[in-house]
Amino acid sequence: MGDRKLRILLSNDDGINAPGLAALHHEICKIADVTVVAPDSEKSAVGHAITLSDPLRVWNFQKDGRFFGYAVNGTPADCVKIACWALLKEKPDLIISGINLGSNSGINAIYSGTVSAATEGTILRVPSFAISLTTYVDPDFSYAAQFARRLALQVRERGLPEGTLLNVNVPPVPATKIAGVRVTRQGKSTYLEHFDKRTDPANRIYYWLAGKKVEVEEDLNVDDYAIKQDMVSITPLRFDLTDYEFLAELSSWDMLSPSS
Repeated sequence: MGDRKLRILLSNDDGINAPGLAALHHEICKIADVTVVAPDSEKSAVGHAITLSDPLRVWNFQKDGRFFGYAVNGTPADCVKIACWALLKEKPDLIISGINLGSNSGINAIYSGTVSAATEGTILRVPSFAISLTTYVDPDFSYAAQFARRLALQVRERGLPEGTLLNVNVPPVPATKIAGVRVTRQGKSTYLEHFDKRTDPANRIYYWLAGKKVEVEEDLNVDDYAIKQDMVSITPLRFDLTDYEFLAELSSWDMLSPSS
């Protein structure tokens, strides 16, 4: 890469006007030429959905009277796709998705649009990571943004394995209270969910999903538990969903025999 300045693409799922993205942009601009391509509105928990049946529209988004980035009427994965294939002259050196408002640990990583933007980058063979601040109350994104900047430089220096992205979750405590950084695995904690039944002003019934995380594994090698101990969790993820351990056993099933 020589002395050429790093080129970094930023996206998210909270929308282009989200304060977490603004904090990330402020820090990453210190080390790179930055392009922002993000959804025009919140697209949380859309997973890796992409838009096929409707056109994608892109427009310049202004912040404080200056060009900030491109707003897209699509999903986070759409944003990364259209950035790399249509908006940028060259693919970026790195893609960062975030800073998300709320945790993307455990099973949340599957639903997360934030993680999916980084996953799409990895599919396009661009080193990528997602970063989240694990709170919805009085968020202070400053430490998470600084951590993202330091991690971006590490990824530039060391690289990532092909097909692997990083999922980073930062506890919502001051920098002086951070207990360390832990490389973790994705937790298996689940949600106790319920649908709140409500009635709108026209007397029509609707449902609102709610729930809380339960059965968090008490193991510092697990993302959720490391976060509870005020540690930054970094989990390497892969988009290859194949269960390699089960391949041989599945191949032995009778139904797969030509004579069955």
